[in-house]
Amino acid sequence: MDFTQTAGATARFRPKADDREATLLRLEAFAHLMDSAFVIPGINRRVGLDALVGLVPVVGDVAGMLLASYIVVEARRLGAPRWLIARMALNIAADGALGAVPLAGDLFDAAFKANRRNVRLLRRHLERHGGLRPNEIEGTATRIDG
Repeated sequence: MDFTQTAGATARFRPKADDREATLLRLEAFAHLMDSAFVIPGINRRVGLDALVGLVPVVGDVAGMLLASYIVVEARRLGAPRWLIARMALNIAADGALGAVPLAGDLFDAAFKANRRNVRLLRRHLERHGGLRPNEIEGTATRIDG
């Protein structure tokens, strides 16, 4: 793994773009598993382990919040700014707090998908400010018949 050293009072190492892309791919796979890995038959709604674990009162919601914190830890390691870390933490807190409400909270938990939101926020930030190439091309396409 190749690292670059940033300037500052304390030496901190940040991964290069290739390592960032690999980390984001790993986080996207984790978010998919946690938020949308399974399809509920009949209603074709996707849920993940977070919604299933959240069915266990209190312990399930705490476990879901701890697992979701992994994305925030990785975001911090990738050099995400404090405001982004705070926004990601608020997503997790909202998911955990509202998910603790019996039945309605489980439905909210299945719909909110905090892990996917957080990975999307991190990817967007790194594409704009972290030297990561865009995952999607923005703009419009024009067909040229030749």
